[in-house]
Amino acid sequence: MLIDNIKLTIASGKGGTGKTTVSTNLASYLASLGNKIVLADLDVEEPNSVLFIKSKLKQTKQINKMVPKWESKNCTYCGECADVCNFNAIVALPSEILIFPELCHSCYACSELCPTDSLPMTPVRIGELKEYEALNFNFVEGRSDLGQEMAVPLIDQTIDFVEKNFSKYTKIFDAPPGTSCPVIEASKNSDFVILITESTPFGLNDLKLAVGTMKVLKKNFGVIINRDGIGNNDVQKYCQEENIPIVAKIKNDKEVAKLYSQGELIYPKIEHFKNSLDEIINFIGGIR
Repeated sequence: MLIDNIKLTIASGKGGTGKTTVSTNLASYLASLGNKIVLADLDVEEPNSVLFIKSKLKQTKQINKMVPKWESKNCTYCGECADVCNFNAIVALPSEILIFPELCHSCYACSELCPTDSLPMTPVRIGELKEYEALNFNFVEGRSDLGQEMAVPLIDQTIDFVEKNFSKYTKIFDAPPGTSCPVIEASKNSDFVILITESTPFGLNDLKLAVGTMKVLKKNFGVIINRDGIGNNDVQKYCQEENIPIVAKIKNDKEVAKLYSQGELIYPKIEHFKNSLDEIINFIGGIR
């Protein structure tokens, strides 16, 4: 089936549920069917999709965020910069302006509103973006530098790169786990969000959190139950009660785990996994 230019985010309320497994296999399988695919790993603090994709590095780009730099020459120490900063990234002392780049959200308020132009914005490296040529599709990875406090600026710029360079492609975003700002950034402009969960009490608890986040964002979403057969049926019951579509179920299978641990794609070797991908593709094809 051909999937026409859709933006799909694959997320989860917790780590270890199978986001990367589904993302990498779905991207490769869709490409093998003739679709124009780009996969973007947006789990920038610990990206690992590249481990499962045979690919060649095409380019590496440094990613920066803009932060203010204090120039004392004309500063009158009025304190306006600290007053307008909502993130406590600036402290105005009687004879010095302190800037904390880790807290800066690059909103430009301090720089634009400074009456003496004493806070010009300057680029500060936060990580890098890598573009790969995979066997039959395109792959982009965002990777933050060690010690960086915020993932959102890098996620935002990675998505922007994908949008500008692959505008006519179907886009699959492998999101970070959880329900905080990075997940929201990875999901907010997608056409559909798939939440990966597992049929355990932990899986259900974190699924509820993820569902709450998607409802706040007013996103269309569905659920994939991974490792189906372990735990109980509470996840399925919850989805039925909340009218949440179950996109597919993926059987619990030790052979899947073995292939994953070896860094291999699963669908070429395990038929029931490929069948689950077919269910996902058929569902996606009916979104528009």
